[in-house]
Amino acid sequence: MRIIVIGFGVIGQNFTKLLLSKSVDLYNQYGMKPRIVACVDSKGSVINQSGIDLKKLLDIKKNRQTVGEYNLHQTQQDVLQIIESVDAEVVLELTPTNLENGEPGLSHIITAMKSGKNVITVNKGPLSVAFPSLIELAKFNGIFFRFSGTVGGGTPILEFAKRCLKGDRIVSFRGILNGTTNYILSKMEERLSFTEALKDAQIRGYAETAPALDIEGLDAAAKLVIMSNWLMDMKVTLEDVERIGISKVTTNDVIDSEKRGNSIKLIASCENKNLIVKPLEVSKLDPICVNGTLNAVTFSLEYSGEQTIIGRGAGGIETASAVLRDMIEIRENIVTV
Repeated sequence: MRIIVIGFGVIGQNFTKLLLSKSVDLYNQYGMKPRIVACVDSKGSVINQSGIDLKKLLDIKKNRQTVGEYNLHQTQQDVLQIIESVDAEVVLELTPTNLENGEPGLSHIITAMKSGKNVITVNKGPLSVAFPSLIELAKFNGIFFRFSGTVGGGTPILEFAKRCLKGDRIVSFRGILNGTTNYILSKMEERLSFTEALKDAQIRGYAETAPALDIEGLDAAAKLVIMSNWLMDMKVTLEDVERIGISKVTTNDVIDSEKRGNSIKLIASCENKNLIVKPLEVSKLDPICVNGTLNAVTFSLEYSGEQTIIGRGAGGIETASAVLRDMIEIRENIVTV
């Protein structure tokens, strides 16, 4: 399986490390010999149709900050041109999330689909602004489009709901979809102020220097949109989500909640086609009342009641494992077809 990697940050590098460490298992268990034939980051690119040396690629990125230094004599090409012209079965779209218009990831995905290449992404931006049209475009071009890493990181929330709950109908769901806000609220239960808890999350690498995407509920809203479209057959965007972040939650609010046997959590919910993200009191006995960076989602089903899945929702290696999971599924589908 030949792979084009667009975006070589934390997830792209961890995915490459997984390929190196699991090469024997991938061949023995799935008959796969994946090779990266093109890799693009923000400063350059490298193409080798025979397969790029993955260890060298990682070393070059670490020491010289760009994969463009892999081959000094190679002429740099436009990203869309690389996606169109390089022979490959799969394009990994791993660029940073842009929730305003989904770019440049949206153009990368569309170009890959139109050129007949299967696509895997962890980029929530394109899915939050153009989910229905991307699904239709994938069907029209007869390619596989997978995005399990966009929700839950390495925790297979989308797969659990889509596959393990077959034969039943999801009536509604609610849960914690953002590990950063959950960590902050958990630290506030230790009597830290919001500002102190946010600073702690930034020091530990859970929150960005500009943390609005997390604390204002935008990340959770984007994941809610993806889940609602994929699992509930809705056609919604971020504009359809009622959203309140956690920046106005105080330590006193947390203490008062604890007196009632509850915790304050940023809850994303889909019920009666209403999409809401906001801080709510959740009983400490509720399965979704998890702490730290954990994510948890409870699905309410027509016949079998409530089913809850819990797991780590962030982290480079965890999300990279979701990319690998999607790649294995595409490989199996290609073989079946």
